[in-house]
Amino acid sequence: MSTFQDLIKDRTLLCDGAMGTMLQEAGIAAGTCPELLNVEDPDTIRSIHMAYIRAGADIIETNTFGGSSAKLSSYGLEHRTEELNRAAVKVAIEASDGRVLVGGSIGPTGRFVTPVGDMTFDEAVDIFTRQAGAIISAGADLILLETFSDIKEIRAAVIAIRSFSDIPILAHMTFEPSGLTLLGSSPEAAAVTLEAAGVDAIGSNCGLGPAGILDVLRRMSSVTSLPLIAMPNAGMPRLENDRTVFPASPEEMAEPVPEFLGIGTAVIGGCCGTTPDHISKIREALDAAGKRSDRILTDPGATRLSSRGAVLFVGGASPLRAVGERLNPTGRKALAQSVRDGKFDPYREEATRQVEAGSQMLDVNVGVPGINEEQAMVEAVLAVQQAVSVPLSIDSPRPEVIEAGLKAADGKVLINSVTGEKESLEKVLPLAKRYGAAVLGLTLDNEGIPPTAQGRLAIARRILEAARQLGIPDQDVLIDCLTLSAGAEQDKVVETLNALSLIRSELNLNTVLGVSNISFGLPSREYINAAFLAMAAVSGLSAAIVNPFHETSMGILASSRVILNQDRQASGYIALYSGSSDQGDTSSAADMGEEEALKLAVVQGHPDRARELAGNLLSQGIEPMELGEKVLIPAMAVVGERFARNEYFLPQVMMSARAMKAAFEPLKEAMAGMDIPSKGRILMATVEGDIHDIGKNIVMTLLENHGYDVIDLGKNIPAAEIAREAARGEISAIGLSALMTTTMVRMKEAVEVLREAGLTLPVVVGGAAVTQDYADEIGAQGYARDATEAVAVFSRLIPGGN
Repeated sequence: MSTFQDLIKDRTLLCDGAMGTMLQEAGIAAGTCPELLNVEDPDTIRSIHMAYIRAGADIIETNTFGGSSAKLSSYGLEHRTEELNRAAVKVAIEASDGRVLVGGSIGPTGRFVTPVGDMTFDEAVDIFTRQAGAIISAGADLILLETFSDIKEIRAAVIAIRSFSDIPILAHMTFEPSGLTLLGSSPEAAAVTLEAAGVDAIGSNCGLGPAGILDVLRRMSSVTSLPLIAMPNAGMPRLENDRTVFPASPEEMAEPVPEFLGIGTAVIGGCCGTTPDHISKIREALDAAGKRSDRILTDPGATRLSSRGAVLFVGGASPLRAVGERLNPTGRKALAQSVRDGKFDPYREEATRQVEAGSQMLDVNVGVPGINEEQAMVEAVLAVQQAVSVPLSIDSPRPEVIEAGLKAADGKVLINSVTGEKESLEKVLPLAKRYGAAVLGLTLDNEGIPPTAQGRLAIARRILEAARQLGIPDQDVLIDCLTLSAGAEQDKVVETLNALSLIRSELNLNTVLGVSNISFGLPSREYINAAFLAMAAVSGLSAAIVNPFHETSMGILASSRVILNQDRQASGYIALYSGSSDQGDTSSAADMGEEEALKLAVVQGHPDRARELAGNLLSQGIEPMELGEKVLIPAMAVVGERFARNEYFLPQVMMSARAMKAAFEPLKEAMAGMDIPSKGRILMATVEGDIHDIGKNIVMTLLENHGYDVIDLGKNIPAAEIAREAARGEISAIGLSALMTTTMVRMKEAVEVLREAGLTLPVVVGGAAVTQDYADEIGAQGYARDATEAVAVFSRLIPGGN
């Protein structure tokens, strides 16, 4: 059998369809651990594989989607992780008999990585290492990472696999109708991040039908040359006669195949609701359509960097970029003290201000003596990512601090920096390779900074060659030719400009340069900085590290883009300086009263500031209840509105919730011993057969922040237990969650059992596949699409909840 890499060169491969749908058709009871069937009923699994092979699949997937120790622990089976995964591969290999490729399926853990969840990055890596190790050792041909919504979690999975294997990895993320994942990743950012991490193909599965997946892949194709993968659902599910039905027919699933091939899709298959009949029709369409179209990457010479939701092209044919330098405590006493105190709200605020001033990327440094710099870097990166969406540069001379920042990062960052010294190359470049980062090389070595441009070129070439040996692409190596002070070494300044030209002409590498050092020790520094920046732009500079609050330097950047034909029709320049651009709300916390400042701290997710401001307001005599009702609750309402408009995503919502919780701490102290009435007691449960509780947990966090008492029954809860617990206490309402289409029917059962028990409490339902129509059909009083809407629904249904 040929390898995946060989087969993908000549044709588009067909993957199989849904395993869960076929297990449901086979009569497997809801709540059964699918992976347990690999040892207890392998014939059923084998028959499903055989059906897909007969339908024409080139790749069959193992029955291991939920086979991580984290997922198996919900069934008490985590100790059998290796056994169940290896058994699944064995069954698939037997079914394939060498005719098709066997892909090991790996899904999410069911937990979010910090700061959204409680799972550390290292813990996620360990979980995926264990599962992937079992699958690969059993003989799988490739790995399929599927249905991920957290870029940090899927990145951990790729890093885990690449730490011990070069097996082909096909990475899929799941996108919402908004075009973003649940946690706010865009298709472009996901593609850039995962390509850098080392996947072999990128795409999307689940969540959307063919039209939605097609749009996602079009967006991915603009930033990556990797093969594209399409694994759509057979439409959006609905329940008919207590069975989950996906409406798209085999013919409807096959119809868009020519469009997928037209954008160069290299692997097509199916997700939820697809059966061998669907795969058979797609096979016919593929055979009839011919070869896929070739793709041309936009600006192939650029370095592509990413955050969770955005992509930045640096160098190549892209415009000159501005990198904000102000997240550095060196010479800044207040910022240094905040780092010593473990308070990173100033980093959030400074990051926001720099981006508003025009920074397109931010350099993050936490170099303060006598602190735990690794932990400080983690906190700083998390704080900055929560505040802004631009890519980051992790700035430290210490490899262990860089690695801490790389684990915390959401996207593909720039490491600042590596030098031409042997020790630096041996310690820093492997980090760039392992974590999928670009790296900034400084043209200095053990002998210092060479006085000539040729000397700096030689060091740049040494860095590039060392990077190539590790498989780091040339585009991910940027060079800093180093700026010397014109006041101290005036005769050497021009060598920096000459070196920039040589790096571009002889190595074709992109460049970054810190500008402000040129004027050190001189008066009116901004003029020197601006002149040097203009000269560097002409010499081929790709990105300048600047103070974005210096208007002259930022004006030179904008002007240079026009003169160098990087700003077509001068549209960016005109938007900045014509006076017609909408500058938005430029007010800051310093301009407003403490109540408004507290509201802003919650909305922007600043826990330390929220706690401090709440304490200050209480000391001024404001009643705790008044503060909660007039400031904190309205602040979270703003967060909910922004979430509904796709301006905020889950990470921002959770940070705002934490800020709200921090603000409530002094309120609770002030109310100690007081009889404070609750808004209501809400019973929450994930229904029987469903082991997913991420969404439920988020809802509970927001409900508690809004003054409700929440009782969590957990996950996989039978209807009888829900009714029994509801009858015991003074419950105001019940919330039911189900992620899987196969367990939605348990919601109906729970509502019926509650009514049979004479309990008329309002029931609110929610989950990925749940709809308002289904809520109405089963007699639920409320339906919530997301956590913020759930708060509004419960408030409406519970007397006195508003």
